[in-house]
Amino acid sequence: MAPTAGGSEGKRPTLADVAARAGVSTALVSIVMRGAKGASDRTREHVLRAAKEIGYRPDARARLLRSSRTRLLGVQFGLQHPFHADLVEGIYAAAEPAGYQIALSAVAPSRGERHAVETLLADRCEALILLGPQAPAARLAELAAQLPVVSVARRLRRTAGVDVVRTADDEGARQAVDHLVALGHRDIAHIDGGTAPGAADRRRGYRTAMGRHGLSRHVRILPGGLTEEDGAAAARTLLGAGAAPTAVLAFNDRCATGVLDTFLRAGVAVPGEVSVVGFDDSHLARLAHIDLTTVGQDIPRLTSLAVGRAIERLEGEPAAETEIVVAPHLVPRSTTAAPAAGRGPAPG
Repeated sequence: MAPTAGGSEGKRPTLADVAARAGVSTALVSIVMRGAKGASDRTREHVLRAAKEIGYRPDARARLLRSSRTRLLGVQFGLQHPFHADLVEGIYAAAEPAGYQIALSAVAPSRGERHAVETLLADRCEALILLGPQAPAARLAELAAQLPVVSVARRLRRTAGVDVVRTADDEGARQAVDHLVALGHRDIAHIDGGTAPGAADRRRGYRTAMGRHGLSRHVRILPGGLTEEDGAAAARTLLGAGAAPTAVLAFNDRCATGVLDTFLRAGVAVPGEVSVVGFDDSHLARLAHIDLTTVGQDIPRLTSLAVGRAIERLEGEPAAETEIVVAPHLVPRSTTAAPAAGRGPAPG
């Protein structure tokens, strides 16, 4: 009796099951599935039809593991970061047309970066693309001595062997301040990202822009972080201080979402009383009920450059630059507007 879809006893169908269904040898089925020479067009069509009937799918990972190369790019990402999810989508779009597959390994509160990377190495990934890594530079250099490593969204100071693809975070913060000042804001606070990748550059960009507009005495930097909880805590601090600013630049979109939620619960109108700007232009910022003004990072360019650099290293192509910096762009939405009457421009 021929195997049914799913193979015998509900197991995944094998080459032997396809061979039995088609009435040919397992070796001939292997030739067809590998696209190798040795089977006529008629036989090839017959075998492929039999495979489809029983639900057989070639195991691409097993085939790669049997070869001398895996053509796998390992991607470490933060499970809780919407921006990383957008980057992963872009990496898939860049890698697959180039003939490379992606292996993902998440960083989570219960799963550190070292574990995430070791999993990718165990999968025989040929290169690593690390999204916002927070590991020490020495650890990244150690990895780069083993295989190509590309760091995305983190500035590194000439770390040996590590390629960097990042956004000009300081310029993004300057664009946000320029936008708010153009609307008439002067009292603009910044919720900091602490030690997170990009935080120092965004902090510096905020200070620089405030100084350029003659607003140095209005500089106010609050401890924050990457999460909604961090943004909410900073917003509560602002509300408790009595004199709230007319605008807030948050470290990222998640942080800004926490700010929005806290202001909403406190009855503070956005943007009527306080304007709020995020950073990243993640899919979170684009949700209709959030509609967050934010600084956009060019995800297609960041990811195509990261994948391209990894492949260049693997294929031995020369790379003159070890760091590529991509320009950001402001994305105005409904969380920013001119300050309310009586809270407008004041002397710097």
